[in-house]
Amino acid sequence: MSDTIHLLPDHIANQIAAGEVIQRPASAVKELLENAVDAGATEIRLLVNDSGKALVQVIDNGKGMSPKDAENAFARHATSKISTIEDLFQIRTMGFRGEALASIAAVAQVSLKTRRAQDELGTSVEIENSKVTESSSISCAVGTSISMKNLFFNVPARRNFLKSNGAELKHIIEEFTRVALAFPEVYFSLSSNGQDVYHWDGGSFKQRAIQVLGNSYQTKLVTVGEQTDYLTITGFVGKPETAKKTRSDQYFFVNRRFIKSAYLHHAVANAFDGLIAKENFPSYILYIDVDPTQVDINVHPTKQEIKFEDDKIIYAFVQAAVKHALAQFSIAPSLDFSLDASIQQLDAIQQPFTTEKANTAASQSLYEGFTKKNQAHFIAKSNSKQDWKSFFTTLPSADNNQILHDSESYIVKPSSMGLYKDGSPLQVNEEAILMQLHQTFIVAPSHSGCIMIHQQLAHERILYEKFQKATAHPHATQKSLFPVVLELSVSDAILLEEIIEDLALIGYEIESFGPNSFIIQGIPADVNAGNEKNAIELLLEQFKHFSGDIKFSKREKLIRCMARQMAIKAGQALTQKEMHALIEALGECDIPNITASGAPTFVEFKEDYLNGLFSK
Repeated sequence: MSDTIHLLPDHIANQIAAGEVIQRPASAVKELLENAVDAGATEIRLLVNDSGKALVQVIDNGKGMSPKDAENAFARHATSKISTIEDLFQIRTMGFRGEALASIAAVAQVSLKTRRAQDELGTSVEIENSKVTESSSISCAVGTSISMKNLFFNVPARRNFLKSNGAELKHIIEEFTRVALAFPEVYFSLSSNGQDVYHWDGGSFKQRAIQVLGNSYQTKLVTVGEQTDYLTITGFVGKPETAKKTRSDQYFFVNRRFIKSAYLHHAVANAFDGLIAKENFPSYILYIDVDPTQVDINVHPTKQEIKFEDDKIIYAFVQAAVKHALAQFSIAPSLDFSLDASIQQLDAIQQPFTTEKANTAASQSLYEGFTKKNQAHFIAKSNSKQDWKSFFTTLPSADNNQILHDSESYIVKPSSMGLYKDGSPLQVNEEAILMQLHQTFIVAPSHSGCIMIHQQLAHERILYEKFQKATAHPHATQKSLFPVVLELSVSDAILLEEIIEDLALIGYEIESFGPNSFIIQGIPADVNAGNEKNAIELLLEQFKHFSGDIKFSKREKLIRCMARQMAIKAGQALTQKEMHALIEALGECDIPNITASGAPTFVEFKEDYLNGLFSK
């Protein structure tokens, strides 16, 4: 029998290995930008066509490469930064494992032009399928220009898994922004399909932060700066008013490398506890400088997930640094001592304090505890049964009647339980008295028992079907008297551009208003004005949660997000009229019993089941 195990051809092995490093155009952008930074460049230009699918080109004015280095750079595990295994734990550069260029060359057509300052001529190298197809001397500027064309041209199955141009460009801009924030002293520019998108001059960390976050942050950033023997934390946090419904403006860098760490994000969120609403997220750009031996950055191919030698001490330092910064700028929770106007209407203020009431108050043991000496810890003996009896018997009869009267609104009367219409359990007679339980569930009588409706999930189903029908019949829009300007992060701005036409069908009229800015000219006719900005920010955050689910179309994702975002929430009090309207609208739905995601909107309890609960 012949042997069954054989070695893969180099080009196939390289394509498989490349999948760990180059997952999409943005992966190549990250690697090429980091190589340019490591080359000592002070100017870096990024050019992309067709959201990187057709072209990704990075041009830098760094130190360049010799002819031999230009060819060796594309070999797997070729690097200038590691000579011994100990070097792996002293990493302060960006690219170091020698996989980036080799991975790019395995899945794209690559062209390299480079020259060192001491060389009269530069070198041009053409590579395809990991093989050098051409190498020659050329005249070019000092530095390096590397072009990656037709990504995944030789792996069409992987190319088919790339997202839309808007989604891929969003990922590219995210990587571009992260590298630019890490190295503010470097000039960065981005061009897409021949049009300038960004050009950021080199400057201070704060200048770069404002370039990225927007001019509105000019006076809204709090400086963070703490230095210890173990680590140094610098950067900025946004003031509480900059908190958003999305996590878009949150950046962590360790030794100038962007990282993702839910653990450290939690530390910052804790520092903001009491300053912002629970559902909001603080904005921050924080840089941690720590001894490389205390960090393992080689735990993930993208090098965005790292491992600290002591996570707890890093957490404590980050939280303390942010708290200290907020305290220094007098940003702290405050108590509201303003007088509630309704207090003035209380009987204790409106009615006179008569002599009879004064004598009654003075005879109580509580009064003696405050007025007599040495009484602070004195506990008087009493007959507890007599005390409780007197408490109830001394209540004025008028107050007792009032208590019973007030409680009637919370009781479903036996007579009302028989008020129903034949047919669906959702066909509740308009005269039936409904009960709202925990301001979340609506209890209503049905022809065979009762139903319990989840108000938020029911409203989600109603809105979902309404938005579905808006595709054929656009929803009415109400013009805003005072249009709201919405400033977004780069990635969120691209996402909004992608769904802006679909939002128009639902009733939102939104127009571009400059770089990363939009103006909300109108909102759906049945939506109350005043919360447009938060509504769109929350919508974008929810929309992102669907990004990994390929079975839904863009419009389906948007409809589901809008229904979830605009639905009345659990905890919101409803009147009898509002509860009846909700049940009636739910009954008119095509599929009233479940939400779009499959959760039940109501549960019916049959009379036989209810009787069984009380049987012996």
